[in-house]
Amino acid sequence: MEFHSKLLQPLPEDKVRGWNGPLPFYMTYPDYRSREKEAMLLRDLEYLQQMYPYEIRRYQRRIAEILDRTDYEGSMIYDEYPDRCSVQALARSMSKILENEEESAPAEEVVQILLCDEIYKRRHGGCRGKFYSL
Repeated sequence: MEFHSKLLQPLPEDKVRGWNGPLPFYMTYPDYRSREKEAMLLRDLEYLQQMYPYEIRRYQRRIAEILDRTDYEGSMIYDEYPDRCSVQALARSMSKILENEEESAPAEEVVQILLCDEIYKRRHGGCRGKFYSL
């Protein structure tokens, strides 16, 4: 019984591991490391996109180039909740551009998925035009 009571005793102040003293003001805010987490998520997304098949990566780059034309301050891609119909219309227009440029263009659904990935990256601090070489 004595053994258990020793385990439950609080540690002396000098033996406590971690931060000693008052916390800095920014550490008292909930989820103060959200920017670090967001950057980590973005790096993870970009890394996984490198594993896309060659053709998909090529389409991804071209979609990013086309999206550069609609990427400006106040663009609908930066709305808090982008309109589904607007995103679908943009994907449709990109799909038509790719059909004119490519012998075998991707399906419109693939273009929409790649467009949503690119919008996500731009909304969360991803670098425009930053792509990995093939």
